[in-house]
Amino acid sequence: MARFLPCGDSALTVELGRDICPETNARVTALCRMLDEAALPGVCELVPAYCALTVQYDPAVLPAAKLIPLLEGFCARLDGAQVQSGGLVELPVLYGGFCGPDLSFVAQHAGMTEQQIIDIHSAADYLIYMLGFTPGFPYLGGMDARIAAPRLSSPRVKIPAGSVGIAGEQTGVYPIASPGGWQIIGRTPLKLFDPGREQPFLLSAGQTVRFVPIDEAEYRRLGGSDEIC
Repeated sequence: MARFLPCGDSALTVELGRDICPETNARVTALCRMLDEAALPGVCELVPAYCALTVQYDPAVLPAAKLIPLLEGFCARLDGAQVQSGGLVELPVLYGGFCGPDLSFVAQHAGMTEQQIIDIHSAADYLIYMLGFTPGFPYLGGMDARIAAPRLSSPRVKIPAGSVGIAGEQTGVYPIASPGGWQIIGRTPLKLFDPGREQPFLLSAGQTVRFVPIDEAEYRRLGGSDEIC
């Protein structure tokens, strides 16, 4: 059963569950796709999250009293909707060294070698539940709990764009240079966010990410930065 929660006078959050899990998130992704394809007049933006979809709308064109029945109709179709995969995106990553200054700590914390951390981290396929925090930052699910590590006791002032980090039982990628307290284990040379592209975001909710280890020569061939944390 969906819940409809007002967010001010021009947004409505459709809550499809309370548990963070692939099944609930698949329903969020399906609803987002349905509404995007429907292109309802007055709907301005769709913002998917772990368990809910926020619908931003123009109340002068589509007031909430008319929007909610429309959304109820779309939600009623979710049980029969085909869950579509958002596709797999492979992110090349140079692990360790100047790109991953915290890889040794993560290895020591887990009681493993650095290569074991790399092997485990790059073996999984990670579901993108949503984007947030900074433009294009993917919230990923599926990291192996064996390589979990605590956040830094003192966050860094600047983490280079493309940095791959671990915080608790989560892993993620910094799309732009920003402060951060995650343990940085590597870096991708690909740009997750580029406002100059027709599609600024490389990743989107519902896709799956796989990290592919590369060497320094490949990292530089792909245009990787020399910036140090």
